[in-house]
Amino acid sequence: MNPKRLIQVFKNHELGLQERLFRLLVTIGLMGLAMGILVGLVLGESMANTLSLLVVFALAVAITYFSIHFHKIQIGAVLISVLLIYFALPFNFLTSGGIYGGGPIWLMFGVVFVCLVVEKKAKYILIASSFCLYGACYLTAYWNPRIIEFHTTQAAYVDSFFTLVAVTVLVCSMILFQNAMYRKENKIAKEQKKEIEELNRMQNHFFSSMSHEIRTPINTIIGLNEMILREEISDEAAGDAKSIQGASKMLLTLINDILDMSKIESGKMQIVPAVYETGDMLSDVVNMLWIRAKEKGLEFHINVDPLLPSQLFGDEVRIKQILINVLNNAVKYTKEGAVTLSIQCKEQENGNALISYSVTDTGMGIKKESIPYLFQAFKRIDESENRYIEGTGLGLSIVKQLVELMGGDISVNSVYTKGSTFIITIPQKVVSNEEIGELDLETRHGTNQRESYRQSFEAEKARVLIVDDNEMNRMVAKKLLRDTKVMVDTAESGEKCLKKSFQTRYDVIFMDHLMPEMDGIECLHAIRTQMGGFNQNTPVVVLTANAGSENKALYFREGFDGYLLKPVSGEQLEEELIRHLPKNLIRQFNAEGTVGMIEAPILEHRKKVPVMISTDTTSDLPDYLIDENLAAVMPYRVKTEGGEFLDGVETETDGILAYMKERGEMAQSEAPKVSDYEEFFAEQLTKAQFVVHISMAESVSPGFANALEASKAFDNVMVIDSGQLSSGMGLIVLYALSCAASGMGAGDIVQKLKAYKKQIQTSFIVSETGYLMQAGKISEKVHKLCQAFMLHPVVVLKNGRMKIKKIYVGRRKTAWKKYITSTFNKELHMDKKMLFITYAGLTNDELKEITKEVREKDAIENIIYQKASPAVAINCGPGTFGMLFAKMDDE
Repeated sequence: MNPKRLIQVFKNHELGLQERLFRLLVTIGLMGLAMGILVGLVLGESMANTLSLLVVFALAVAITYFSIHFHKIQIGAVLISVLLIYFALPFNFLTSGGIYGGGPIWLMFGVVFVCLVVEKKAKYILIASSFCLYGACYLTAYWNPRIIEFHTTQAAYVDSFFTLVAVTVLVCSMILFQNAMYRKENKIAKEQKKEIEELNRMQNHFFSSMSHEIRTPINTIIGLNEMILREEISDEAAGDAKSIQGASKMLLTLINDILDMSKIESGKMQIVPAVYETGDMLSDVVNMLWIRAKEKGLEFHINVDPLLPSQLFGDEVRIKQILINVLNNAVKYTKEGAVTLSIQCKEQENGNALISYSVTDTGMGIKKESIPYLFQAFKRIDESENRYIEGTGLGLSIVKQLVELMGGDISVNSVYTKGSTFIITIPQKVVSNEEIGELDLETRHGTNQRESYRQSFEAEKARVLIVDDNEMNRMVAKKLLRDTKVMVDTAESGEKCLKKSFQTRYDVIFMDHLMPEMDGIECLHAIRTQMGGFNQNTPVVVLTANAGSENKALYFREGFDGYLLKPVSGEQLEEELIRHLPKNLIRQFNAEGTVGMIEAPILEHRKKVPVMISTDTTSDLPDYLIDENLAAVMPYRVKTEGGEFLDGVETETDGILAYMKERGEMAQSEAPKVSDYEEFFAEQLTKAQFVVHISMAESVSPGFANALEASKAFDNVMVIDSGQLSSGMGLIVLYALSCAASGMGAGDIVQKLKAYKKQIQTSFIVSETGYLMQAGKISEKVHKLCQAFMLHPVVVLKNGRMKIKKIYVGRRKTAWKKYITSTFNKELHMDKKMLFITYAGLTNDELKEITKEVREKDAIENIIYQKASPAVAINCGPGTFGMLFAKMDDE
């Protein structure tokens, strides 16, 4: 074999790394095997040993060939390792002197070979089994030395030495060659990383250039279109102009999305927080979206917390971008109904606040399996349904990353075909403690079909210079300032600008950045140092198509006095001039209302609770405790031959038990379906930011599994298996309600409940076991046995499973007394603040007797008598009652 050709094979990067390593290590291993055969021949080893090694060598070569040919590298590595460890090396050990030769060193070589060649679990299985097999070889040699073919002393030393040298060379070669290959791969990876970084840099440059080049013509379109809308034109022409304006802004939004995605991928996206007015920000957002909603015949609801601070410190631009993207999606995917924007504020320490923005729609909703892909770039879910809906697929991906950059969180709750709710939380600093109060967006910004232009000032004595190499840009800016009566000069280059600035004093200069020969920054510096010029201290505002906070920061570092991004509106130009023009040159006008106002969005002030605790009717809690704590309850169903009824809503306990007794019919309880829970959770999320739902023990009812499956459609719903039933589950609900009332978050409540549910003790004594049999909790034989011998089983919940703990013999009331005595004698750590006595089919006199027995045993602060819900009662029957309580926390 040609060594150079062999090395070239190992360096061939068209082959996978695993295959090259396999070829390398197996080649070295085969060389080692060949050396073993040669050493054996020199030392006169037995013919059996030599032949066995030759057979193994031939088989290894064949396995290697077929592994490479059929691309089954890992299978080949395992087969060769099995051949070495299970056959060749143990046989060599026994036939070449045992421990008095090179056998032990070859055994070590086998383990090293496996370590380097085999991967995953097979490696560890082979190594473990090799030690067992090698141990067996040593024990065999020790207990039965006659089977060992011993060397002479001289041969043993020679064999051991040459084997040591050979194995050392082989192992070192393996490791050195492997390290060299990894270093080479690492070098290639670094080179590829540089290439990728260069490609990313070129891509970012392309996107940035594309943004700049597209913004320039859009500036002309939007600017001239604004001038058309200012004129007295027909309604049809005004409608056409309005459509042009909407399309231009949509194109601008797409450009911004592409540019932002490029920045995020390159890690250059920056959050630039500043003080902003929350009312103005929300007004801008709403004015952009409610027209689109109105065009589709959708209602647009706004629910703003009156306690929201009037001023916050955050990145207003990015927050607006987030809300516009999410609201735009909601409008796009909703055919009828409404879109709702809700804003709430939760004050935190050190002047911080957690602002929650939620957008709810009545659209098509999102399938559960699609939610994990919702925030992926360029991924459109349910493509067949949404193929007619416009969009790039970038919006939500950008939203998620912007939210995370600001230290916030975004989640989605959705029921397919029913609608979706996106919840965005962003921490911000409170600047002003003044509350926003009743937000009247209608009077903040009027909107009509034409958006009639309102002149903000006149300054006929002011002089302005516009510098831009694009003639259309100069014309648009000049026209937009026409009604202000400002004197406007223009210059098409930096050189022309310097000539004009040397001859004329200007009050403000608007300067483009990217111009041939002399760019805007160079021109600015030249103006500031121009000897004999009139404008060394004149405010210079950059008017550019270069978007991004990093560019804005660059311009201010270079000395510009203001920053306007193309496309620019007349309102923006006028606001910038008002900031910089001398006050004595300006005559301002007061803006008053507008004509032909469109229908305003519907304003609401319904505040969501942070965490809603919900449960099922089987929690057996008194109505007053549920109503006082604003818990939500999901009804089970009770099915009889006469129909199906909602548990506790359309049927009650005594009635259903009487029905079953009179007619001799059995009833069944049924957990809510997944779709029922989805609707229930969706409704609760209109009232709460998070829902924690507490279900009956999974082993007792499928309710937990159904609720858990339904919760997958929502990011803000958590489902807990209480491990209990009836009022034992109710005790957990009450504890959860107290945690929520203390301001604890949903995640913390869940963690608390996981610990607390272990303290709950739930047990019932059953009088009529036929109901347990019908429910499938006991067999018919056990039921008949209980009837025959007046047996009363005590059913307990332990580790979430229902078990019969004890059985009392005798009359019903005698068994009750024994049950009560046993409960109090055993439970020394009972929390005596609250005890539930939950029952089914008991008379008032029977309840009084039970109360008397309980009071005699111990002083309980609060005994709550609760009739079991129909869904629980039909499974245990009349004459059943239980004592349910919490144990004292050991801590």
